[in-house]
Amino acid sequence: MLYTAEEYLFFADRALDGMAAILEELGDDLVNRRPALPGANSPYVIVHHCVGVLGFWVGRLVAGRPVERDREAEFSATGTVAELLGRLRAAQRQLRDDVAAADPRAPLREEAPAKYAHTPVGRTQGAALQHAYEELAQHHGQLELTRDVLKATRR
Repeated sequence: MLYTAEEYLFFADRALDGMAAILEELGDDLVNRRPALPGANSPYVIVHHCVGVLGFWVGRLVAGRPVERDREAEFSATGTVAELLGRLRAAQRQLRDDVAAADPRAPLREEAPAKYAHTPVGRTQGAALQHAYEELAQHHGQLELTRDVLKATRR
């Protein structure tokens, strides 16, 4: 591994803490609103999807926990900031345990989705952890832009 668990979690926490702050800033009034752009997702959807990413890629494929995920349903989810923050913080706590127990060079606990099976992402626990962070960083940026658009066009 090119980094320690502490280093990995430092960066993952920056993304997750940033997401939590944006949810709190937007509040229930804006969290379920989608920008008026083709294919745009609401802030709730973006963070809900990230919780799903952590559950599947880290919880199931790295840690080996049974995790049920309906990825398609993630993109139509709605709810309150408080509920989502609770799940986000629980996923963040679980991530600490999962990263500490991971063996970066070991294979995944089960086969990766077909899209990733023949890529580095589908080979090792370390690569799956890196993919999970990739998703967190990408969606944190998406959430920042979504917040800015929603606040600029608030009616």
